[in-house]
Amino acid sequence: MLREASQLRAAGRIPEAIEAYRQVLAANPDLPDSWFNLGWLQRQARAFDDALASYQRALDLHIAKPEEVHLNRAAIYSEYCHQPREAAQELRLALKKNANYVPALISLGNIHEDLGEREPAQQAYQRALNIDPGNTRALARLAMVSLSPTLDSDLEVRLRETISQPTETATQRAGLGYALAAMLDAAGQFDEAFAAAAAANEASRAAAGSRGRYDRAKQEQFVDRLIATFDHPIATAQGEVAPVFICGMFRSGSTLIEQILAGHGDVAAGGELDLIPMIVASIPGYPDSIAKVDAAVFVRMREIYLAGISKQPGQKVITDKRPDNFLHIGLIKSMFPSAKIIHTVRNPLDNLLSLYFLHLDPDMAYALDLGDAAHWFIQYRRLMDHWNSLFGPDILNVDYDILVEKPEQEIRGVLDFLGLEWEDGLLDFNCTDRAVRTASVWQVREPLYTRSSGRWRHYAKQLQPVRDTLTEAGFVQDE
Repeated sequence: MLREASQLRAAGRIPEAIEAYRQVLAANPDLPDSWFNLGWLQRQARAFDDALASYQRALDLHIAKPEEVHLNRAAIYSEYCHQPREAAQELRLALKKNANYVPALISLGNIHEDLGEREPAQQAYQRALNIDPGNTRALARLAMVSLSPTLDSDLEVRLRETISQPTETATQRAGLGYALAAMLDAAGQFDEAFAAAAAANEASRAAAGSRGRYDRAKQEQFVDRLIATFDHPIATAQGEVAPVFICGMFRSGSTLIEQILAGHGDVAAGGELDLIPMIVASIPGYPDSIAKVDAAVFVRMREIYLAGISKQPGQKVITDKRPDNFLHIGLIKSMFPSAKIIHTVRNPLDNLLSLYFLHLDPDMAYALDLGDAAHWFIQYRRLMDHWNSLFGPDILNVDYDILVEKPEQEIRGVLDFLGLEWEDGLLDFNCTDRAVRTASVWQVREPLYTRSSGRWRHYAKQLQPVRDTLTEAGFVQDE
């Protein structure tokens, strides 16, 4: 039975493997490794409460290397349950078992970053480096929490020397390179910063292999298929609950909007949920196959989505701030006909520059090249024009540059759109101790500022080809 369960797990047959391990443990409940494997499988199946319980059984049975179990429990609390302090406690328990467990120190640093706790984050990364001086992940994170107008020259030298080591992989060089670019940018050394970002993107592309190549024709065809499939609103049964979806380009202000709204007594911030992408991935032949789906299937999708969100009793609105959900607004409006969409927009040159300086998932290959990023942007705007033609009254455009210039005016407009009243203190979002799991973690810890508007001017020379492309497409005006 145990051999069969292990084979099913190795084959990725998650539901069958879960059932097999349950049978094993029903016959012999004193197998800590099997409880660990069951917990891992339940996490893959998004049965997070069950996974936590199974991991705990493994701990109760004195599993070898309990620090690894605590690390896994911390990931569930942090990534899925939105309970960062519980995650931090698990990591401290891991370090109590093994004070030199570097993965727990790095994860603890990440949690401190999410909570806006800069000094403890720096301390965690420095402890990791004291134990493992060659740990490039800890070094990159230490650099990213040490950004300052005054360049830390010692840290800069350390980054450059490590990047130049022939033993470092492309993945490691990419992570260090993005950190170096951010440090140089913060210190106003713009030409050097752009050169570092360009090298980091090249390393990231090399590390990703075929995944790091953006296919312009394929993206155009995908947008064509979305437009053809969702060419009219699909009438489905109306559910009682409809989340507010905040979407648009990455780095266009979605985190800022959600953090401000999260200060409202009637709003619960869901963060960057993976539920819509998960549902999309479960649909064979998406989006074309949607044309053959009946209303009952959309109801089932809605039930799956609602089962996956954290319940927030007493709050009228829950937000889903996954930027690339803009691709699936047709599906979202089929699942939730009354759903409101907040579409964040920003000066495209600032937006694309911000993406170029960010270490993103290889699946976002368009961000590795400014020309590709401009192409993605044009396709995104083409699709948004289509969604607006179908669902215009339920889509609100919020301009980042106007928001930081006239915040109360813009937020009042958002609240009116959502049917909510103004509350004092909404613009003091930077004082919150809520966790923020995003690349914008440090920006949203500051009061509203306008210095990111027009940042592209520091890189006008390097951005000229992209500017020409966007000007020709009508998205940038000549000056």
